[in-house]
Amino acid sequence: MTDSRERHLVELVDDDGLPIGSETVEVAHQRPARLHRAFSVVLMDPAGRVLLQRRAAVKTRFPLRWANTCCGHPAPGEELAVSANRRLKEELGAAPVALSELGVYVYYAEDPATGRVEWEYDHVLLGRVTGDEPLLPDPDEVAELAWVDPDVLPKSIRAEPTLYSPWLAGVINQVAAISGSVGAAAGPADADSDTAERSGGR
Repeated sequence: MTDSRERHLVELVDDDGLPIGSETVEVAHQRPARLHRAFSVVLMDPAGRVLLQRRAAVKTRFPLRWANTCCGHPAPGEELAVSANRRLKEELGAAPVALSELGVYVYYAEDPATGRVEWEYDHVLLGRVTGDEPLLPDPDEVAELAWVDPDVLPKSIRAEPTLYSPWLAGVINQVAAISGSVGAAAGPADADSDTAERSGGR
């Protein structure tokens, strides 16, 4: 993430997701952190595979971890689909896609490597694609892409949690809720014992 993106504003929210103000990305992700609106996009192909990205090494939070297709923060008052499609374009060079909201996942996680904090009111968005769409990932955002069967992710996350972003399990659980085919991924009770790696309420 570039320094300029750290200066962008995010929308602060209360526990019910109601707006209560704004703050910069940088400040919102420093201890003690501020709960703010975010989104996590999952692109799914006709075979039910989901597109994961490995976050670039220069990311200020959880670099080189595998995560869902794309994440970001809407500007205060901005529609989720508008912001999400902008980030899909910026990160992956993807064309706009129709997105449906699966639910909200609230999580708190501290990055032991960078000291930054995630405390997010995360809207999980699903986009169904052919899987053949041309993609041109930005190397400052994305280190690697992979289409993955979501059924294998829960076991993989439990076995090697430090390879994955701490929010991926919760995002995949939202996908499972609508597909009914994915086993429950690691939640707060199953995650790594280090609280800095544990997802869930703060």
